[in-house]
Amino acid sequence: MLNTLLITGTDTGAGKTVVTTALAAYWRKYRPQSSLGIMKPIQSGEGDRETYQQLFTLNQSAEELTPLYFQAPLAPPIAAAKENRSIDLGLVWQTFLKLQQRNDLLLVESLGGLGSPITDELTVADLAGEWRLPTILVVPVKLGAIAQAVANVALARQAKINLRGIVLNCTQHLTEAEIADLTPSDLIESFTKIPVLGCLPFLKESNNLEQLATAGSSLDLEQLFFKM
Repeated sequence: MLNTLLITGTDTGAGKTVVTTALAAYWRKYRPQSSLGIMKPIQSGEGDRETYQQLFTLNQSAEELTPLYFQAPLAPPIAAAKENRSIDLGLVWQTFLKLQQRNDLLLVESLGGLGSPITDELTVADLAGEWRLPTILVVPVKLGAIAQAVANVALARQAKINLRGIVLNCTQHLTEAEIADLTPSDLIESFTKIPVLGCLPFLKESNNLEQLATAGSSLDLEQLFFKM
């Protein structure tokens, strides 16, 4: 069974946080005896860490949730430079190992998209490949989504990422017909050779744990967690 999962996206705003919270809410509801960890390795500006702290009671400190935290909502190399700080990936790695070892499932939300810079030399894709992180790609349902999915899967293959699946995410209310027109699963799978695990519906209340758990249950989690 998979015990670590990186959630990344095609770009900023793809819906990584809502997918992560949906998976976490599902895990808490249907596997209450199993331990859960959540990690946002690097955060620039307020947002995700605060969301996770509000929604979930986690057996970890704020520093373990987000080892590197910068004030400016910018790419980490730029945000770090503004504070005269360096990006200590050694600290991130050690925190990751601790959380991985003491939890049955560790969800890791990446910053930005696969091509987003972490340092002046490394992108999210580089890190995911080097750390051998099982990964899902969040693709927002919109015009151009097919091209974004194809391009990001190509980048994932170049970085030798263990890409386990694609999750479609509705960032606004859409009908099933509109979703099928904008992000046809069979066409995306045909081009990428990566399974589409489902489509997360638009959630008006992204802080409602029951709705998040229900949304998570709509995904093919058996394919994600249990098929190696």
